[in-house]
Amino acid sequence: MSKEGLAIGEISKPRFEFRTFGQNFDNANKRMARLSMPVPEKVWERHSDEIYILSRTNDVNNTKIRDGKMDIKTYVQTVDGLEQWNPLMKGEFPIAAKVLTEEVFPAFMVTMPSLDKDVITYDEFISMIEAHPDLQAVKVHKERYGYMVNNTICETGSVLINGARVETINSESTEVEDIKKTINDVGLAGVENINYLQAIKRVIGMINKPLAN
Repeated sequence: MSKEGLAIGEISKPRFEFRTFGQNFDNANKRMARLSMPVPEKVWERHSDEIYILSRTNDVNNTKIRDGKMDIKTYVQTVDGLEQWNPLMKGEFPIAAKVLTEEVFPAFMVTMPSLDKDVITYDEFISMIEAHPDLQAVKVHKERYGYMVNNTICETGSVLINGARVETINSESTEVEDIKKTINDVGLAGVENINYLQAIKRVIGMINKPLAN
């Protein structure tokens, strides 16, 4: 069976991903850049400001807000140490209270606060999060540089998590073996696979565990 070609920025079937976070991946960053095939100019360098909603009781649903839109992905499986995530829901503010009740707070796996309105604004939602003992809104700024190695979509990046700077590097594809080859080729064999949920929780102290370096 032939492999499905990947294109940066285009939707494909659910991908597997290796990602890690730490203080320094200079050698791997250089190798990734040198091994990369040409990529579209639009992904050479990207910046974004996002809000991640972290739940003390949930590590399987990843919730973030960017440009007033909420995106929740859910963990599916791990194959050879690589994680697969699927979209769970997408929403936009102002958002219906029914969506929060039936989709968003169940994804957080926490007690739902009472709502007295049919529609909730972004500011009202963030206030609800900040008031909840098991939830925390975290500001994340991403500076990302895109590559393509072994037909896997790759990036290196500098990430500010509530102002704390960490580095990240990743490879994702629908093909597990292609990611494993890329990990070896750029010199990341044996480095812990850490997703955004885990990295942010470690930085803010919700999980007592260090990053990869």
